[in-house]
Amino acid sequence: MKRLRDFFGYLLGGVLFVMFIPTIMWLASGMPALWPVSVARGVSAAVLMLGGLVLSVWTIVYMRSRGKGNPMDAFGHEVAPRTQHLMVEGPYKLNRNPMLTGTLIYLVGAAVWLWSWQACAVFVAFFAIMMVQVLSEEKRLRRDFGEEYEEYSRHSRRF
Repeated sequence: MKRLRDFFGYLLGGVLFVMFIPTIMWLASGMPALWPVSVARGVSAAVLMLGGLVLSVWTIVYMRSRGKGNPMDAFGHEVAPRTQHLMVEGPYKLNRNPMLTGTLIYLVGAAVWLWSWQACAVFVAFFAIMMVQVLSEEKRLRRDFGEEYEEYSRHSRRF
């Protein structure tokens, strides 16, 4: 049962961040044709999207292998198993939220591909919602890891 819950937690995150938000961006943009785009815009968008996905997947794999879980809560509700110790190595050397950073990079790539102010507005709204989530998660991490998290926070960026 635990593996099934874990699987659905990761599946939900992937569907939400990789498919649903870009679809909302596309719909808000008036459903423009996705092809053709200029070579420069297409290459830029593809590099951003691929780079964002790589960072996010690296973070997930790192958390599962080293942290034996996932530090993500969805507004106070555990989506996937929490890590058993504070993650500060691997992608967490880059910043405190590498999975979300990867997602944001991916969505910037989607906005570049769509090239509309509406896609950018959806991105800004998503970012604002995620900031609320990140601040909530930081409270939980402070509660769970205390001074260890405070020290890590002092020496690392949020994004």
